[in-house]
Amino acid sequence: MKILAITNQKGGVGKTTTCVNLAASLASLGKRVLLIDLDPQGNASTGSGIDKAHLKLSIYHVLIGEKTLPEVVVSSEKGGFDIAPSNRELAGAEVELVNELARENRLKSAIAKISGDYDFVLLDCPPALNLVTVNALTAASAVMIPMQCEYYALEGLSDLVNTIKKVRAHLNPTLEIEGLLRTLFDNRNMLAQQVSAQLISHFGDKVYKTVIPRNIRLAEAPSYGVPVLSYDKSSKGALAYMELAQEITHKENIRKEKIHG
Repeated sequence: MKILAITNQKGGVGKTTTCVNLAASLASLGKRVLLIDLDPQGNASTGSGIDKAHLKLSIYHVLIGEKTLPEVVVSSEKGGFDIAPSNRELAGAEVELVNELARENRLKSAIAKISGDYDFVLLDCPPALNLVTVNALTAASAVMIPMQCEYYALEGLSDLVNTIKKVRAHLNPTLEIEGLLRTLFDNRNMLAQQVSAQLISHFGDKVYKTVIPRNIRLAEAPSYGVPVLSYDKSSKGALAYMELAQEITHKENIRKEKIHG
């Protein structure tokens, strides 16, 4: 089971869009997918067709130890994947967990109990380096960093890389950066091309080959509570996320082959 934390402390980089659409694309390839919404804004839940305003149970109840993951998981019918939804209640988890023992391991322990049930678990992290994000990084096998190719992008990236190093040193020694995903990409923009080239020269094959373009269909789909694959499967955005799902699946197959010799 691959546990992928999708994170960037900078907001507005297409993180939630990536979580929802990658989940749907992997599911369409026949993979069993669980999306865990770890953002109190609950946008991944809404974008998956879940009514966050009337949630009785959410990932908050798992983190504070009241419920198990299977008890809060619901199905995204339009997306074809399962989701542990979130809402504003999750903001309280920070405060409630402060004095708890092994508070960084809450999510890891919860996911360990469902290890045979899914091929991929995607963690939609909040745009902050807080205790919930640390929980995600402690539970994850790898990190995907969606980012816009713009002037300040590389600055924020160094903070995140340092956090990943700290988590690796103290909480999760096997954590690695799976890849950097270029999102909201406009090919006509010279600066975007320059930053993209910088990323590739610095991170090499850690940069996904797939590029997610700016696409109006991607922006519209969440307001209908569906992934773009259900909204307009021939749009550039839908095709890009299908390509990303295939790239990730291919990488995962190669990794497994190496392990099993």
